[in-house]
Amino acid sequence: MNPFKAFLATLGSKVSTNTSKPTSIYDIKINTLQGKNLDLSKYKGKYILFVNVASKCGFTPQYKELQELYTKHKDKLEVIGVPCNQFGKQEPGNASEISEFCAVNYGVDFTISEKVDVKGTNQHLLYKWLTNSAKNGVKNSSVKWNFQKYLVNPDGQLIDFYYSTTSPKSSKILKHLK
Repeated sequence: MNPFKAFLATLGSKVSTNTSKPTSIYDIKINTLQGKNLDLSKYKGKYILFVNVASKCGFTPQYKELQELYTKHKDKLEVIGVPCNQFGKQEPGNASEISEFCAVNYGVDFTISEKVDVKGTNQHLLYKWLTNSAKNGVKNSSVKWNFQKYLVNPDGQLIDFYYSTTSPKSSKILKHLK
């Protein structure tokens, strides 16, 4: 072996060449609130707004804005509410209670997933992807409270996340749907 190739071979063992691609959001498995598989790949070509939701939170009225956003843009946007009970135990309900609450109080007809953990040791794979740049290829984040939003583009790439105080109809989100 020539000296230059030998030198490169020694570098190869010392230099990190992380060429691994981020994983695809479309490969993640999550169930609907009714326990059926929610195939995220059926939303290819659409924006997806993931929102960790709770029925007993100060931000719960955002369900109304989420429904309005979904109704207006459902040709190019899917809203997926992800119930979580990790913040102030503000989503204590079971699947049927959550479903009834959303329908009766806010007329929700966008998708609601099963109740999951969005942080911690039992963090669901969806939120591992949304919050980890090594998986989503864009940025790291942590879920701070109920109604934090994550927007994914029609190609399945994370655009950004928005804290609970950001309205679902904020220009920060709407500018992507124009």
